[in-house]
Amino acid sequence: MRRVTVVIPAYNEAARIATTIGAVYSIPEVNEVIVVDDASRDETARVASNAGAKVVRLPRNSGKGAALNKGVALASGDVVVLLDGDLGESAREARALILPVLEGEVDMTVARFPETGRKAGFGLVKGLARAGIRYFTGLEVTAPLSGQRALTREVLKAVLPFARGYGVEVALTIRAAKRGFRLKEIPVAMHHRETGKDLRGFLHRGRQFRDVLLTLGRLFFEFKQLGRVGG
Repeated sequence: MRRVTVVIPAYNEAARIATTIGAVYSIPEVNEVIVVDDASRDETARVASNAGAKVVRLPRNSGKGAALNKGVALASGDVVVLLDGDLGESAREARALILPVLEGEVDMTVARFPETGRKAGFGLVKGLARAGIRYFTGLEVTAPLSGQRALTREVLKAVLPFARGYGVEVALTIRAAKRGFRLKEIPVAMHHRETGKDLRGFLHRGRQFRDVLLTLGRLFFEFKQLGRVGG
C-alpha cells in the first residue's frame, strides 16, 4: 500500500488549521499530516499539534517555498500532497487530487477551484503565470497559481528545491512538465480566503507578480544553460 503524506505550510492560521487538519484526516488514504509553522505570531503550532499533525516550526518567517522544502524533507509518503492551511472543511476535497496519482493515471494533479464570480484584482499575476508556463512547456493551464497539489515521490525529487516566495507553483508546474511528467488539473469544491480590492490586497498581488516574474527569469537562465528554453 502506497503511503500518502499531506504537507501544510502555515502562517498565522490558528483560526482554521484544526478544521483543515481534521478534514484531511477524514480522507481514508492519508497516513500522515505535517504542518510547517512559518514562524507564526499566533497559536498555529499548538493548535495544529493538538489536532494530530506533526508540527515543525521555522525559527523565522521564510516564505512558502522554504516551508514546503522543510515539510517534504520530513514526509514519508510515496505520494505527497501540498495544501494551504486555510481550506477548512473543504480540504477533504483533496481526495480528488490523491486518487488519480495513487491509481497511476497521472504524476501530478492540480486543484482547479470553482469560479467565485468576483475578481479581487485585474488578473495580471495569473496571466503572467499562464504565459510563462505556456512559453516553457506549451501547456495551456487554467489554475497556474493553485497551491493544492498531489504528486509522486519521483516528481518531488525532480523538482526540488521549491522556488522562493510566490513563485512556487509556477516553477513546480514548469519543472515537472519539462521533465516529462503527466499533469492534470482537477475541478474541486475547495475554497479559502481571498484577498480583496484594498491596499493590502494590491500589495499582496504586487509581491506575487514580482515573485512569479523573478521565478520565470531564473527558469529561463536555468533552462538556457541546458539548451531547453521554450516549449
